[in-house]
Amino acid sequence: MAAPMELFCWAGGWGLPSVDPDCLAVLTYARFTGAPLKVHRVTSPWRSPSGRLPALKTRDEGTISKTQQIITHLRKQKYNADYDLSATQGADTLAFVSLLEEKLLPVLIHTFWVDAKNYVEHTRKWYAETIPFPLNFFLPNCMHKQHLERLQLMWGDGYMEDEEKLEKELYRDARECLTLLSQRLGSQKFFFGDSPASLDAFVFSRLAPLLKAKLPNGKLQQHLKSLQNLCNYCTSILSLYFPWDGGEPPASAPRAAGADGSEAEEDPHKRRNQLLSVLVGLAAMLGYAFLSGIVSIQRGGAGPAGHQPIALEEEEEEEEE
Repeated sequence: MAAPMELFCWAGGWGLPSVDPDCLAVLTYARFTGAPLKVHRVTSPWRSPSGRLPALKTRDEGTISKTQQIITHLRKQKYNADYDLSATQGADTLAFVSLLEEKLLPVLIHTFWVDAKNYVEHTRKWYAETIPFPLNFFLPNCMHKQHLERLQLMWGDGYMEDEEKLEKELYRDARECLTLLSQRLGSQKFFFGDSPASLDAFVFSRLAPLLKAKLPNGKLQQHLKSLQNLCNYCTSILSLYFPWDGGEPPASAPRAAGADGSEAEEDPHKRRNQLLSVLVGLAAMLGYAFLSGIVSIQRGGAGPAGHQPIALEEEEEEEEE
């Protein structure tokens, strides 16, 4: 029997199976098509074979790390959510995905990673509490910098000239995008009728984090909540395709059998990797302390202070058939 494809993605939180929009898009598409994936929900991209999330480990093509390429690979394996779409519907899919990436995604990045109140009180807090020690000391800030650079590439050189004016225009465009999606969905269950397609995976992955996150500054979130059909749409997909997978943070997730009765995967090297992480972190902190003069060695001094136990937050890995 061929080895199953393995998907590495960010862990769940905020009532979602994954907090990352790209990871959520791949997870949702896989659920729509029934693709047999062995899913690893991890709390650090360093646990991925490519160092990035999401990442799909395949037998023939190695590791794939871009969302669209992962979905394309699943289609090649005959897991195609768009199989029954007409040519017109296929063109609509391309147009709406482009609209999401151009008008909505930049504002989502700004909402979660640039808005100071949201970033400090919500985004950084969640990642700092979820990522294992000692990576949680610097990885959230690295991710923050990466998102800033990504946003500057999207917005161009004019971003720094009049940031307030540009921000106002982009939030206006994002609200118009949400309104257009609401009008296009109407009273339908999915965007093309009663069956989900790839467009639904992309729309859901962009809207659900915005809807479910408890943001202190939620100006775009309030507009989304005013569009009842989009809210019902997200809630319906969660209940239909992730009924036992509410995405609780790893600290409170059960370690025994899941709600579907399957055992969560146990990494045989987990303890070793945690011990190495602790040793590397301690070595780095001690080296900094010695080099900066905070700590010095003196003869005849008191003995070393007693060691305090260090709590590690374990990663969450789940297996799906």
